[in-house]
Amino acid sequence: MAGFLACFLIFIVSGLCVESKYMVYNTAQGVVPGKLNVHLVPHTHDDVGWLKTGACVQNVLDSLVPALLADKNRKFIYAFFQRWWRDQSEAVQNTVKQLISSGQLELINGGMCMHDEAAPHYIDMIDQTTLGHRFIKAEFNITPRIGWQIDPFGHSAVQAYLLGAEVGFDSFFYGRIDYQDRAKRKNEKSLEVIWRGSKSLGSSAQIFAGAFPEAYEPPDGFYFEVNDDSPIVQDDINLFDYNVQDRVQDFVNVALAQANITRTNHVMWTMGTDFKYQYAHTWFRNMDKLIHYVNQDGRVNALYSTPSIYTDAKYAENNSWPLKKDDFFPYADRVNAYWTGYFTSRPALKGYVRVMSGYYLAARQLEFFKGRSVARPTTDTLADALAIAQHHDAVSGTSKQHVAFDYAKRLSIGYKEAEEVVAASLACLVESASKSGCGSTGIKFQQCPLLNITYCPPTEVDLSLGKKLAVVVYNSLGWKRDEVIRIPVINENVTVQDSSGKEIVSQLLPITDASVAIRSSYATAYVGESPNVIPKYWLAFAASVPPLGFSTYIISSTKQKAANLVRGTLYTSKGSGNDTIEVGPGNLKLIYSESEGKLTQYVNSRSMIRASINQSFSYYSGHDGSGNSQTPLTILRGPLYDEVHQKINSWIYQITRVYKEKDHAEVEFTVGPIPIEDGIGKEIVTKVSTTMKSNKTFYTDSNGRDFLERIRDYRADWDLEVNQPVAGNYYPINLGMYMKDDITELSILVDRSVGGSSIVDGQLELMLHRRLLHDDGRGVGEALNETVCVLDKCTGLSIQGKYYLRIDPLGEGAKWRRSLGQEIYSPLLLAFTEQDGDSWTKFQAPTFSGLDPSYSLPDNVAILTLQELEDGKVLLRLAHLYEIGEDKELSTMASVELIKLFPERKINTIAEMSLSANQEREEMEKKRLVWKVEGSSHEEPNASRGGPVDPVKLVVELAPMEIRTFIVEL
Repeated sequence: MAGFLACFLIFIVSGLCVESKYMVYNTAQGVVPGKLNVHLVPHTHDDVGWLKTGACVQNVLDSLVPALLADKNRKFIYAFFQRWWRDQSEAVQNTVKQLISSGQLELINGGMCMHDEAAPHYIDMIDQTTLGHRFIKAEFNITPRIGWQIDPFGHSAVQAYLLGAEVGFDSFFYGRIDYQDRAKRKNEKSLEVIWRGSKSLGSSAQIFAGAFPEAYEPPDGFYFEVNDDSPIVQDDINLFDYNVQDRVQDFVNVALAQANITRTNHVMWTMGTDFKYQYAHTWFRNMDKLIHYVNQDGRVNALYSTPSIYTDAKYAENNSWPLKKDDFFPYADRVNAYWTGYFTSRPALKGYVRVMSGYYLAARQLEFFKGRSVARPTTDTLADALAIAQHHDAVSGTSKQHVAFDYAKRLSIGYKEAEEVVAASLACLVESASKSGCGSTGIKFQQCPLLNITYCPPTEVDLSLGKKLAVVVYNSLGWKRDEVIRIPVINENVTVQDSSGKEIVSQLLPITDASVAIRSSYATAYVGESPNVIPKYWLAFAASVPPLGFSTYIISSTKQKAANLVRGTLYTSKGSGNDTIEVGPGNLKLIYSESEGKLTQYVNSRSMIRASINQSFSYYSGHDGSGNSQTPLTILRGPLYDEVHQKINSWIYQITRVYKEKDHAEVEFTVGPIPIEDGIGKEIVTKVSTTMKSNKTFYTDSNGRDFLERIRDYRADWDLEVNQPVAGNYYPINLGMYMKDDITELSILVDRSVGGSSIVDGQLELMLHRRLLHDDGRGVGEALNETVCVLDKCTGLSIQGKYYLRIDPLGEGAKWRRSLGQEIYSPLLLAFTEQDGDSWTKFQAPTFSGLDPSYSLPDNVAILTLQELEDGKVLLRLAHLYEIGEDKELSTMASVELIKLFPERKINTIAEMSLSANQEREEMEKKRLVWKVEGSSHEEPNASRGGPVDPVKLVVELAPMEIRTFIVEL
């Protein structure tokens, strides 16, 4: 004890002898010409939802504001902002506005989240970015300059040109590229490039883009969170761990090493990573010291910076940069570590996001036709839910299970409110002969979000008591559509009348036991109780619907068999003999082998195609699960379409439909629960095989927009070392994929994001479902083992989906891919209401079109957005659907007549905007930085673009792949 007291007294005395001083660090340094400038960019990466929902955002921002206020030279960048902002006091909001105005706090990317780049559809990427950009413009009157996609697992061409250049970004930074690609780029000093993601728009949509030397982390030894292992900068000379000279030397060494792999005298250090700056003071205190002492040393120049400052410094060097085309998929971060399974992970969530996306597009149109409500309900809640669902751990399927549930729950809440908007809008429109508002209406429309599991209470009513069922079919596309509608019913003697009261042909097919089993289990899981009615039949009829409009169909009961109702015939194969079975009531015939129960030929009498074809299932795991077992066929035939039912095994069921008026096959699959009793996780794939000589080449879409050429075991940017011949050849599919030879082309379109490839010539494969038993060691901490629990019984998740198949003569498949692709994304919207009385319908307006009756959009143009904004103005976004050279007739300049798009309204003003509608297009183009590309061979002729909109003629021109955005005042 005496020894302890002596030591304690010595410590106090020695402490009193030290001269007290307050150190002021010089952090004001800017860029110094002629020196190596090290741009310290303080940042964090707070996922909207990965391990938690919105983890750490509150802590980071609460800590950050006082840290920035402590020194006006400190800087920080942030992307995910809106939710925190809403919870702040007016005083805090004013402080933050000052920090943003001064440039200390820079808002980058600016969307509602940092979206994924593999799984989202381009329309969703645009919508979520627009929502965020317009929020930032309204609150802070700024337009973000920088794309900051540091964590998505690979990077898409659409992100570079569409969500980069076309939203007005000056540069785009990203973190994850293939380890082989990164190594080569370091050697060639080509981590920073000019990226031309669109062959149609070329240099007019290029962007300066940069990958970091090692993801988005600080250099080793420069992590400064409270509990990090890196040595702090200790500048108290009286302490034993004083290390200023050592830390300065470490800094200079790393800076010079990075300069050796970077062009110009500017390098960026990303000072932060996941969930950092929860105690911001520790980071800034150490960076203050580094800047002060490194600049005193003088060998390099250190400064607080942002990506905007860094971009401007790079641009000022007037350098030429390497050219990058295509994309950065697939991504591997080391040998045998391809991040490609997530292209399919959580297929039910991916399907739900896609369904909600198409619904949101239609709901906004109907909200516009009725007139946006000042109060709720609106489509805004669904907009928010869809926006955050595009996050790179949401629709990607890479979050923890409880976080995935949260995303789905938010979508469901948003849907319920948007459902009210749709119902009210349709009730208004069917009751109003004009399109200019409506009063109150007693019509109550219901919808069927669970129709995919054969659950639709509004249609499962007993019509034999004299009631009629009115079905309103809404078409959100700009051209007329003729499609078959299928709904479950309980009555077998029914008749269907169209909008004019004419009875039309309908078809009745039995609902299979497999569908009833899925319905019973999953309806109980979703609505909390077992359905008390079991429908017996699918009623099908052909609907013809005008552009941006609806048609009405009336279903009623008859006492005897209706003349135009055809009951489908049923045939079950015996599985013997060498007979073949021909399926299809129209031009397209699918030929099956009865003995093997397999598809063997595809025949189209219109296009004169006759091709050998085979379709099978298998799975990837420790061993291949494919087999050659015989599959009995059940054939259901009718005048509108034929069905082929195949029970592949106890957990895979498939229905193939061939429609009379369509030249493609629709394949509906139900997969699950995937068995794991053998202790093996499985990734389920379907393979479509032909005799085509595809020469290792196939084509996949980029976020549903451009198609990119893929060559098996090959990368255009480096000599690929093949170590994963399957995973290393998988690519994200959002719209579809195709392959071709000298004669024909085979196309497959999908209803959600999946992974796909061509592992064998003449064959395309899609991964449909995954169930895994082990965590992948990438931070989630749980296996991808989705289950559904009903009445305390949990089983593996079953999923149902569709893909679409067609074979065309060479060069003729694009029109089908583009037109049906739009129809898959925007399915016909169905709404139901019961009616009494003898008249065939009580609606004043049983049909409606938002366009001029004589007008429809060109076949190569789609309306991406028709939305009334809060101020009453209208956001209009039009897209050309084709690339240059994709189709000999439709890859041409298109025109849209706005007067016919708004036939009963006068257009007062129209302003063309950036893609995200936060600045006028002309202003954006004036500010655009023009970068130089290495080599004269990369100079291209100016890309075609639509001209200015004449204020009198009001005609919008669209060049191939061009999207134009307008704010219209009516």
